[in-house]
Amino acid sequence: MKKELPLQFDAATNRTIELIDVLWLTGNAIIAAFEIECTTSIYSGLLRMADLIAMQPNLNIPLYLVAPDERRNKVITEVNRPTFSRLSPPMKQMCRFISIPTLQDRIKQVSSVIRYLKAEFLEELSESCEIEGE
Repeated sequence: MKKELPLQFDAATNRTIELIDVLWLTGNAIIAAFEIECTTSIYSGLLRMADLIAMQPNLNIPLYLVAPDERRNKVITEVNRPTFSRLSPPMKQMCRFISIPTLQDRIKQVSSVIRYLKAEFLEELSESCEIEGE
């Protein structure tokens, strides 16, 4: 846990970064970004991540929406809205869903080695936000 965020970006980007719920950092490099959406608006979390990508188009990091299972369909619907589908690449290709119960179970399984984990382990426990058949 860092007390202060890295300040390698312009002021507008730094303000956006400060609003994102969780950042996975390696040194000062952002490895992944997370919005935790238990009760708040899924759309606003997605908008913050879209702003980050729009302001820093060369920032190629995975984005995750973390929410309870009962919000899964809402997350996928929001990620696939035209506003986010017209980004390049589309948000549905950049953003994945992580179920809170799945994350909690996995954390219990790896608790003794959690400090050694790399961000790639999130790929296997997260789900694509792409709607099949589209």
